[in-house]
Amino acid sequence: MNARTTQYLIGAVFAVLGGWALVAPESVIALTIRPEFHSEDFLATFAIACFGAQACLFALVAFTARFTRRTFAAYGLALIPFFAFNGYFYFVVPLFTTVGLLDFIGNLVMLGLCWHGWRVAEA
Repeated sequence: MNARTTQYLIGAVFAVLGGWALVAPESVIALTIRPEFHSEDFLATFAIACFGAQACLFALVAFTARFTRRTFAAYGLALIPFFAFNGYFYFVVPLFTTVGLLDFIGNLVMLGLCWHGWRVAEA
């Protein structure tokens, strides 16, 4: 698998999860957030939709830019704090449901793809 395909797969993770949050934020809240943290406030739904819109925007970047080894390395390093975020809101403050761990899985997939992209991309 070449670097271009690898960056498309990173974009696909963003497009799928971000698209879900953008198009159906109520579904994301219902399935990924534990009921005791649910809010009927419109801002909660709006915030999830905004999160999805930004993920879709990055998917567009991943689909159209040309990643170098440096891009894959920087993006992989930037992912690391998100693992702490996922762990904190699953184990310490149990906000996420098991379905909410899709974010962790997506980040893990993208980290692996960054590693692969870094290995096969041009400098």
